[in-house]
This record gives sequence, C-alpha cells and structure tokens, in this order.
Amino acid sequence: MRFQVKSMQADGAVSVLTLDAHDAIEARRQAQALGHLVVSVTRDRALAARGGPEFPVLLFSQELLSLLRSGVGIVEAVQTLAEKETRAPVRHVLERVLQSLREGLTFSAALQSPSLARVFPPLYVATVRASERTSSLDEALERFIAYATQLQTLRGKLVSAAIYPAMLVGVSTLVILFLMGYVVPRFAHIYEDMGDRLPLMSRLMLHWGQAVEAHWPLLLTAFASLVLFLLLGGARWLGQHLLGQLWRIPAVGERMRVFQLARLYRTLGMLLRGGIPVVQALEMVADLLSPTLQPLLMRAIARIREGRAMSSAFEAQGLATPVASRMMQVGERTGNMGEMMERAAAFHDEEMARWADWVTRLLGPVLMLIMGLLIGAIVVLMYLPIFQLAESIQ
Repeated sequence: MRFQVKSMQADGAVSVLTLDAHDAIEARRQAQALGHLVVSVTRDRALAARGGPEFPVLLFSQELLSLLRSGVGIVEAVQTLAEKETRAPVRHVLERVLQSLREGLTFSAALQSPSLARVFPPLYVATVRASERTSSLDEALERFIAYATQLQTLRGKLVSAAIYPAMLVGVSTLVILFLMGYVVPRFAHIYEDMGDRLPLMSRLMLHWGQAVEAHWPLLLTAFASLVLFLLLGGARWLGQHLLGQLWRIPAVGERMRVFQLARLYRTLGMLLRGGIPVVQALEMVADLLSPTLQPLLMRAIARIREGRAMSSAFEAQGLATPVASRMMQVGERTGNMGEMMERAAAFHDEEMARWADWVTRLLGPVLMLIMGLLIGAIVVLMYLPIFQLAESIQ
C-alpha cells in the first residue's frame, strides 16, 4: 500500500512524502527514519493504482557521478542528463527533479517529491540526504553504485545458476505432458482388447489415456486456467509459498538466512559510511529482511537503544554469523563499523556464490536422472504389453 506522509522539516517547511508500506505505522516509521517530523499519514489510493515509471537508478547515479567529478554542478548535470535522454518516462523523471532543484529544493528533497513516488528508493534518498550535510554527494553516489553493482552481480550469479535446472525441468515437463496427453491416449486404443492381461501399471496408464480422450475439453480448460492463474500473479504467490517452505529445510533455510543477513550487512554498511546514525540505519533496513527475521532485528534495535553494543545485540538475536560478529567487534573498537559490515557482506556473498555453483553442479545431473527415469518409465509402460504379446506368440 502507498501512503502520503505530511511532515515538517527543520526550517519549518511542510513537505509531503509518498511511501510504500504495509500499514500507516510502518509509513510513519520510514518517514521518521528519513529525519522528518511526521504531521499526518493518509492512504493514497490514486497513486497506488497508478504506479510509478521504471527508472534506471544505477545508470542515473553512474552518469551523474561522472558529470559531478568533471566539475559540473548538480543542476547542470541533471539538465544534461534530461536533454540527452530519449526515453519519455525517464526524461519525465529527470525533468521533475530539475524543476524541483530550480525551485530551490535540495537534491534529496527533489528526489522524494510526491510526483516521483516509487522512483527513488528510501535508502537512496537517505544516503543523498546524509551526504548533503558534509557536501560529499560524489562519495555517496560512489558508495551507492558499488552497493548496487555488487547486489546485481550476486543476483546475476544466482539467476545464472538457476537457469539450467529450470530449463531442464521445463523441457522435461513438456515432454511428459506430450506423452501423457497425446501419445498415451493413442496407445490406449491398441490395448483395449487385452483387458486384464495387461500389467497393473499399464492398465492404470490405459485408464488415464481413456480419461484424457473422454474429458479432454475439461482438462484443457483446467490447464488453461492454471496458466492464466500463474500469469496473473499466481506464480509470485506460489514462489513466496515455496520460499516459506524452503526456510524449514535446515540446510537450505540456513543459506537463505545467510543471504538475507549479507544483504542486511551490505546495506547497513553503506548507510553507516554515509554518516547515518546506527539506530536510524537499522530502522531503514528492517524491510529488507523476511518476516521471520524482522522481529529479531526490532529486538536488537531495542537493545542498542538501551546502550548495548551492536555486536552483542545482533549475536543475542541470532543476526550475526561468526564472521560478522568478529568483524563488528573490530569495527566497534576501531570506529569503522561501516567498512566492517561491508567486508562481512562481501565474505558471505562469495560464500553464497560458491554454494550456488556447487548446488548447480549437483542439481543438474540429479534432475536429469529423475526426469529421464520418469520419461523412460512412461515409454516402457507403453511398450511393455507389446513385448509380452511378442513373447506369447513365440
């Protein structure tokens, strides 16, 4: 759901934010994490139905950083990017940012104007806002670019690892559907007169073929309904349900937990290096975790507010791996917590990439063996009565 949050800034000006949140309480918390004094929170149904344009935030940051490093001012840099852009939705976003800058708003305030709802993520806006206090916008953009690039690299490795098993399962499923929906019904006519002389499994397959031939309109409608359900959002629901079940598998669930914690460490490290206070940064990254881990983080934040060290608070709630716990302790001693969190994230990202590669190497042959056995069993059961008939003739 989307909410409009009316807030008051330090200079007394009133601004309106548009935030995505599960409820009004979460929207209020997000606005407070961005440093706003919240006046009211209301549901915005019009914006929720309209949605936001697709905007390449990473590419925009890279091009903006290049212009800023060349000595171009922020207004001129955004104007240059708008003039060169050929995609209408992207150019519209840049023009809105440019208009806000010309009206005297800061860059962070321009990024979170109501007309740019859902374009720039809150983490990005918070990083820019923190950099404005120290006039280090180029460093903030560089940190965000490194953060987004590393996330994309890891996501790409995981997706690449999943492509081959997914294609193998998809092609094998199509072959099985073809055999069971077209070939088996044709063989059923051949074996109709053999009756009880057929093996049990062959008789079951014969009954299946007869059922398909008798009720194929109903089966085709059911299959089309299933495809339509998956296309209209059922695939996402099914994926979320399967992910929830995977958390219960000890080995897989632990890897998913480490993956989420690594993303938490990386995002938290970027915010801390940008000068955002620890508690505020933790509140901002809470939504990155799964519903299973979010309550643990909330309890850890409460303990940090009470004066406990972040390493002990995370360890008490099970949010710190042994490597991350040790690096957080080093960061607390040296005052370099942001860099230590990013190093912990990099360590676990490499670990996840190695694990994904190993699983892919193992899963491919296993899936090929299972699908081969299924297809082979169907073919053997179709031809087994013919072999028996040939033996009886001899």
